[in-house]
Amino acid sequence: MILNIAIIIISIALIVSILLQSKGIGLGGLTGGDSGGVYSKRRGIEKVMFYITIALSAVFLILALVKVVVSG
Repeated sequence: MILNIAIIIISIALIVSILLQSKGIGLGGLTGGDSGGVYSKRRGIEKVMFYITIALSAVFLILALVKVVVSG
């Protein structure tokens, strides 16, 4: 039960972090369109959000694997 709640919370946080990154690109980037810009290096909050997204995805993957092992 606790594992299910943790997976739900992490997945919501992961969705929010991905959407916050897409917000900087514009609505075209959210729907898969071209942002029209040139690639730029991540700085400041963009870099922090990038690392948070990676960490959340790693935690989500680990929790999903633990869930499979525990339930199987």
